[in-house]
Amino acid sequence: MKKAVLAFALVAVVGTPSFAQSVGEKTGINSTLGIAPKTEDFIKEAAMSDMTEIEAAKIAQQKGNAEEKKFAEMMLADHTKTSTELKSMVPASLKAALPTALDDASQKKIAKLRDAKPENFASEYDSIQVSAHKDAVSLFERYANGGEDPKLKDWAGKTLPALKHHLEMAQALDKNRK
Repeated sequence: MKKAVLAFALVAVVGTPSFAQSVGEKTGINSTLGIAPKTEDFIKEAAMSDMTEIEAAKIAQQKGNAEEKKFAEMMLADHTKTSTELKSMVPASLKAALPTALDDASQKKIAKLRDAKPENFASEYDSIQVSAHKDAVSLFERYANGGEDPKLKDWAGKTLPALKHHLEMAQALDKNRK
């Protein structure tokens, strides 16, 4: 099955690069193949990641344990900063790529956190943070290595160490809980 998916992805990428990258970002194929996202996809995914992190951090500040509240405070500050930086660098022709609200997948994650019982909150929050930061590190690495827009490519590279640090912290939260 994996070979069939990869074969399809390679045919799609070679056949119609701009279409394949958009589809690839939505399906995760780009990440699997290490392909840089299109600039529009990078902007959308990075902004959505920031928005989701900010909302999750607000919930964690209310429902989390002491470690999670401290982590959430950092997430709120760092992702508000990167969100502002990203918005200031988006080329005028791609302003429409900036999402104005959470997508369905992000809304479901936030709803899961809001609805989590106190005894289950740490489990939900910690695992969401690990997964979200793995995805963010992949997105930013791929764009920093092969993105189209020089300013955004440079910014992705400069932002990457902080995202890797967030991932390490999220993994430590998750490990400490177990």
